[in-house]
Amino acid sequence: MARRSSHILELARKGAEYRYRELKAEVAALVRDFPHLAEQAGTALGRTTGKAEATVKRTVRRGRSMSAAARKAVSERMKAYWAARRAAKNK
Repeated sequence: MARRSSHILELARKGAEYRYRELKAEVAALVRDFPHLAEQAGTALGRTTGKAEATVKRTVRRGRSMSAAARKAVSERMKAYWAARRAAKNK
């Protein structure tokens, strides 16, 4: 096997360092968007934060936005739609 020049090895090292910084930035962006991942990311990287649960905002579940009559109307429209599709397919 031929000896690799120090120039090639230096370029490989710089490329690896650049990719490492890219990956760290990507992990930071993911943790910023999904705070519950902070604890998992810290564990995978060898450190723990312990604050992940405190930073997660609890979402409030909302009630149904459609009335029963509206749901029934949508149901009837979709049944008619799919019946027409089946009829067109069988022609």
